Amino acid sequence: MKLKPNFLSVKEVPSLSWSSPKALTFTPPFLSVIFLVIGLTLFGLGEALLIAAGVGVSPWTVFAQGITHVTGWSIGFATFVISLFVLFCWIPLRQTPGIGTVLNAVIIALVLDFLLPYLPTFDNIILKIVGAIIGVLVTGFGGGLYLIANLGPGPRDGLMTGLQRMTNLPIAWVRSGLELAVIAVGWTLGGSVGFGTVLFALGIGPSIAASMYGLKSAFSKPERVG
Repeated sequence: MKLKPNFLSVKEVPSLSWSSPKALTFTPPFLSVIFLVIGLTLFGLGEALLIAAGVGVSPWTVFAQGITHVTGWSIGFATFVISLFVLFCWIPLRQTPGIGTVLNAVIIALVLDFLLPYLPTFDNIILKIVGAIIGVLVTGFGGGLYLIANLGPGPRDGLMTGLQRMTNLPIAWVRSGLELAVIAVGWTLGGSVGFGTVLFALGIGPSIAASMYGLKSAFSKPERVG
């Protein structure tokens, strides 16, 4: 008997009914665009929930804080420079951009600006932690949806999939290792690390992998085992 792999062993983004044949295309399938937008909206909602929980910012924000501490730049400009640097890292990894690469920044920013004023905040630490956990899970599910659409990943997700192909390690471990490395650099440079920061770093990779695993299981024909 051959054991079924679990979500922590996922090594590639699956191709499903809403996946675009090509990431870089001027005529993307309508269904691919729909799932791209839904996925990015959920991704932004998850990040907004993490911010509203108030128990620590995301690892890449810690990195931006550290850059700001050293250079005196604004947090927004530091984030922009980091994104450019990550995109340059795509070149040796042979990553292909698409409309999703652009919409990643636009849609997530719009969702954050629109939703944050309306999300509840809590004084109770248990509710804060629950909110942060839900935020990570929603972000991971949204990430799985939009990556499967195959219309180009955002800078960080493209770095994740590129490093996965280079190392052949599971997506969950590649993303967690990447996020923990970013925390270490950001904290060393003076960024602030909280419980939510570590939770995101450890949880986002497995959450994205679980999303892909579950969606593939639900929307593709089952394989015979044995």
